[in-house]
Parts: sequence; structure tokens; C-alpha cells
Amino acid sequence: MSSLGRWWRRRGGEVHDGKRWVVLDVETSGLDARRARLLAIAAVAVRFDAGGRPLIELGDSFEAVLQHPDAPAEKDNILLHGIGVGAQRRGEAPARALQRFEDWVAGAPRLAFHAAFDQAMLDRACRDQLGRGCGGPWLDLEPLAAMARPEVKARSLDEWMAQLGLHCAARHNAAADTLVTAQLLLRLWPALAAQIDAVPEMRWQALEKLAAQARWLSRPA
Repeated sequence: MSSLGRWWRRRGGEVHDGKRWVVLDVETSGLDARRARLLAIAAVAVRFDAGGRPLIELGDSFEAVLQHPDAPAEKDNILLHGIGVGAQRRGEAPARALQRFEDWVAGAPRLAFHAAFDQAMLDRACRDQLGRGCGGPWLDLEPLAAMARPEVKARSLDEWMAQLGLHCAARHNAAADTLVTAQLLLRLWPALAAQIDAVPEMRWQALEKLAAQARWLSRPA
């Protein structure tokens, strides 16, 4: 283990080699992270090749619909994400799905578009079902996108897709949204890589610093 890895373990953090990142998305019963139910999780791994290019690993992915036996028939919400009452009642036991997800992630860093919501939903679900938070380092792709392409005036994922010519098979489907978010990361990566100067093992930490700078620059005066 490198000296960085030994230092990070002493600090109580999760050790990762910097070569595998996880892009994820969740579907929920609403937009209030304090009350909404977590309905589905989807994620795909992004792995860096020897040349430092990120590649989407479709064979290294995760998807689960969580079981809610008493799922109410919220028609407007169901029309948005397509996870009907029957699918929710037939879903996987939440504790098992969340444990499988954590095992699959295996300490890898996690990215999402507007990640704070995904992180809050997963953290609350893990505390409720597993008795602990979901842990792991997280980054939000939205401020990084603005940093990488400042000429693009976009905020939502739909706006970024339209600006960069990306297509999603079914918006508000966790698996499809995850894939298009990973494609957005790949499209932005050359511009992001040009702004960070780091060895592969420190690539994530350098991106964290860039994200912090992006958040600071976006604060109102």
C-alpha cells in the first residue's frame, strides 16, 4: 500500500486505487429527501485505462428496485419514474438491496448529477435499514460541468444533454439516467483533466479541490 493509502487508512477513510469510480442515480417517491421513499438505485462503473482516459464499464453495473409492500398509488409520481405499485411490492428487500449496493461499490468514489439529493436519500435509507450511513467520497457533477464548460449555460441534466448532444433512452429511469450521466462525465473529462495536475492515485482528490473551487466561484457576492 502506498504512503497515501496508509495515511488515509489511519485517518479512517476508505482506500481506493483511483482507477474505478461509480456513477449513480436514484429514483424516489418525491423530492423531499427527509420524507420520500427510495424506490430504485442504478449505478455503473467508470474505469480509467492506462492512458488516463475514463471508460464506461457496462459489465460492471448495479440496479435494484426496493420493495415497498404498502406502496400508495401516487399516479403523478409513478408516471414520472415508471415504477408502479406492483413493481414496488415485488421489489427486493431494502436491507438486502442496500447491502448489495455497498458491496458492489466496494469503497469506490461516487458521482451523481445534483449528488446531494442522491447522497441524502441513500444515507437515510442505509441508516434506517443497515444502522449506518452509506459512507464513501462523493462528488457532484453539476458544478464540475460548469467549471469544465463555462461557455455552456446549462444547469439541469436535460439542459446539458441538449447542449452536448447526449441522448437518454428514458429520462427519470435510474439506469438510463445513470448511463447518460456517465456519458456526460466522459464528454467533460478532457476539459476537467486539463485543469487538474495529479498522479492517477490523486486524481479524485484533485477533482474534489476543483469542485470546491467551482462551488466557491458560484456563491452569490
